[in-house]
Parts: sequence; structure tokens; C-alpha cells
Amino acid sequence: MTRTLFRLAMGLGLSAALLGASLPAVAQTAPATAPADGVSMGVPDGMPDRDTAELGKVYLAATFDGWEQRCVKKPDGGDPCQLYQMLKDDTGNPVSEISFFVLPAGSKAAMGATVLAPLETLLTANLRLGVDAGTAKLYPFSYCTVNGCVAKVGFTAEDVTAMEAGTEAVMTVVPAAAPDKTVVVKIALKGFTAGHQALVDAAAKIKQ
Repeated sequence: MTRTLFRLAMGLGLSAALLGASLPAVAQTAPATAPADGVSMGVPDGMPDRDTAELGKVYLAATFDGWEQRCVKKPDGGDPCQLYQMLKDDTGNPVSEISFFVLPAGSKAAMGATVLAPLETLLTANLRLGVDAGTAKLYPFSYCTVNGCVAKVGFTAEDVTAMEAGTEAVMTVVPAAAPDKTVVVKIALKGFTAGHQALVDAAAKIKQ
């Protein structure tokens, strides 16, 4: 029952809210409109690359194992990017999403992330996140939309180092309908180091 509720929440479109107005997580695909002769030649399915993306639209810049570097195409080439992963439960069903981003110089945190958990998450139980056997931390949820509940997470330099050296992070949320239960979601960290460096490089390009 607990997992069923979380799976139903996924149908509300978690991706649309994860990255916010600045960088939506959904694939931006051109409409397959029919020409004057009444037939459609079709458009490529999925997220475009930079060459085929329109200005202001999200495109897939690179993949790093289970991670996707998703960017917004800008006319000056300084494209803001985030590192995205769809999170699944132990049966392979999507239950959450996480997207890392580089913070401005001088920020208290070394790196930020947005986590989108399903609706009907018990907000007062917070989001629990840890790496391998390390000590987990609790993070509050910021707000909920029709797509899910959002937590804005900040990581210290030590946290980032642990993720780069780690095998997996473990995220835990509590369903509101079953507050005595927990849903544990594993975040594969393979490819995270390369993905993080790609974000840093993209951010440096924007500053130039």
C-alpha cells in the first residue's frame, strides 16, 4: 500500500517541478505537427542535444553512468546545467528525483541539490540522506506543488568528497498515510565525480 501511494504520485509528473523555472527536468521535444499534405515526418523522441535544442530549452549535454547533465541553451554559450538522476525503489519503480547544481562563490554550501519526493510524504519527518555507512543528515522539505514535495539541500565540501568516493547514497522518506513506515531509495554514485566536474566546468564558462 505504501509503495502504491508513492507510485501513484509519480503519475502527477515529478519531473516538471524538480528543477524549477530555471531548468525544468522534462524533455523538451518539438511538436510533431503535420505539414500541408496531411502527413507528419515525426521528430526525435526524448531530450535533444545542444545542436538541435531551441534557445531557452533543456537539452542533454552528457551522461555519466546513471547521471544526466541537463542544461538550458543560451545564446552566449554559457548554459546553466544540473546533474540529474531518477530514483527508483527496490522493484524498479520511480519514486523520486534528485538534481545537483553549483552554487555561487561565497555560498555556505559547496554544492546544492533539489530533491522531489512524491505527494503524501510526511513533511515533518524530513528527508534523511546519507552516503554508504556514514552518518546520515536530516533536511527539511521546503514546499509541495501538484507534482511533489521539494527539499532544497546544501552539501558541505566534506559531503561532496564522500559522494565522490562513495558507492551509493541512501535517501529515506516517510509516507503520510503510513507514518510508521519508511521508503528507502538508493542513489547510485557511479559517475558522480565526472558529472560534478562537468557542472563545475559549465559554471566556470558562464562566469567568463
